[in-house]
Amino acid sequence: MNTDVRRTLPATAIPDGCLPWSTEETRRWTRELPPAWIPVRWAGLSVYQLVWMTGVLAALALIWAGVPPYLAAPAALHLVWLPLRPEIVRVSAPVLALVTVAVRPEPVLPVLAGALLLTAVSLTVSELRLRARQRQREAAVAAAGGVTAPLPDTERSLGRGRLLSGLGIVLILGGLAGSALPGATGLWEAELDRQAVTTTGFFVSGLGLTALLSGVLGRRRAVALRAAPAPVLRVLVREDRRVDAEVYAADDVAGLRPLFTVATVLLDVEEDGGTDDGGTDDGEAELDAFFEQLDDDKRRPKPLREAVLYGAPYDGAEVVLVSAARKPGDPPVAERSTGPVRPVSEAGVRWRLRVTRRQAAWTAADDERHRGLVAAARLTKTAPVRSWRAGALDRLSVCLMVLAGVMLCLAEFTDRDNELWQQILCALFGLYGAFRIPVKLCWRITADRTGLWLNGLRGTTHIPWDDVRSARRQAFELKLRRRGGESWAVSSFSWAWYQRRRGLSHPYDAPAAEISAMQADPALRPTGDSEERERGRPLWPLAVPFVVLWVTAVVVSLVWLQGG
Repeated sequence: MNTDVRRTLPATAIPDGCLPWSTEETRRWTRELPPAWIPVRWAGLSVYQLVWMTGVLAALALIWAGVPPYLAAPAALHLVWLPLRPEIVRVSAPVLALVTVAVRPEPVLPVLAGALLLTAVSLTVSELRLRARQRQREAAVAAAGGVTAPLPDTERSLGRGRLLSGLGIVLILGGLAGSALPGATGLWEAELDRQAVTTTGFFVSGLGLTALLSGVLGRRRAVALRAAPAPVLRVLVREDRRVDAEVYAADDVAGLRPLFTVATVLLDVEEDGGTDDGGTDDGEAELDAFFEQLDDDKRRPKPLREAVLYGAPYDGAEVVLVSAARKPGDPPVAERSTGPVRPVSEAGVRWRLRVTRRQAAWTAADDERHRGLVAAARLTKTAPVRSWRAGALDRLSVCLMVLAGVMLCLAEFTDRDNELWQQILCALFGLYGAFRIPVKLCWRITADRTGLWLNGLRGTTHIPWDDVRSARRQAFELKLRRRGGESWAVSSFSWAWYQRRRGLSHPYDAPAAEISAMQADPALRPTGDSEERERGRPLWPLAVPFVVLWVTAVVVSLVWLQGG
């Protein structure tokens, strides 16, 4: 853990009378958090993972319990709304119970009992969490001691919620259209398939409603925050692994107890993601640094910085942060929230501590191996041209990919019960694999005096040395990042636990270390110019046989199926 505050906030950026949010005061705030058994979205769970898991549960409810689609989808969506939008549950849970009682679907007793139980549990959980929010806000206002200040972005246009609202409308319309497909097209003959598609449509519409309400609620809270001077508190802040702001008590210089995390955006960044500087080199450098930080899988804790927190934080709140500059000599950094405040529970703190210790040990071992590879690269005599290419592990990956494709083809095109859309999806998936196989088998990176050459399906790509930002092996990927945030990557197998246990290096570690050494020290770069044959040729001719084989297999399977 970091044990010092690397950046201090100038006195001119601190409102008059602003009090530090001390550890003693933050304890009062953390005591008002909801009980540990209340479901909240924890840091390690993305929205995508949550939605995927609830979608699976909806399908299981449909298959095993015989629940109608119009009830299965809303019931599963409550598992999304409880951690993300408990405000919806106050209305949705009673409505779901009333609809279930009015319709009385078969089987009657199990479905009614399940609906009533879901309603009781959902309402209890949502009420406990919403009341905890009010207590958190009151504790934060009391800690501010009545000191308020105008927000630094009151004169700016507020785009909060527009993206989510637009996405929600699109998902609602798309979900409703999808739920009507079985009856309108007749593509699905089996009753279970029709119900699955209808459930998926209702589920997508529910996700659209979630996004729409999230956008509306976020905008309302952001507008209310700026309607009057807001409570202010002095805190410490740093960026976490996901580049969200992680807030600590003002005297927690060791960074032991994160209070909450919140997704933020710089106030000098426009809503479309561009910068106010018109795309200068400084703006591109900041964008590159952002992508590098977002892409770093080492989970290194960032230095703590002093900050002023505008707004009373609580679960779901909107806030503004003005923090010390990340670099010496730069002005303070002003950020507004682009998502809700997410408090970190005591269980979350213990989990983070365990993960941090484990990651620190792994990172130290990985860094030691990386330094050894870089040192070996520095001792290697500079060559006119240096190249790296696919190896045994890449070939093994391709073999398993082909085996999976053959099994998929046999499963999909020899089963007469499969629908046409399933076969079309399988065929498209196989075509994608046919184009990926040559890249995985024949990728090549060539380094010469001018930069790096990467071969691909359409030809070679040249990256000058000045545009190379980083080269690293991340889990199962070898990733090169270039100026502007663009990246090139190739993947293979990776057994991190086995490698760490045996002290082994992944085959991608060596090229990543050597390219990193060359990028950092021009004296280590190759001295000659590579020829065209050394850079690799376009790979699309190699993809043609795989495409022909796959299309032939699909056609033969369909003909055999129709003839049988």
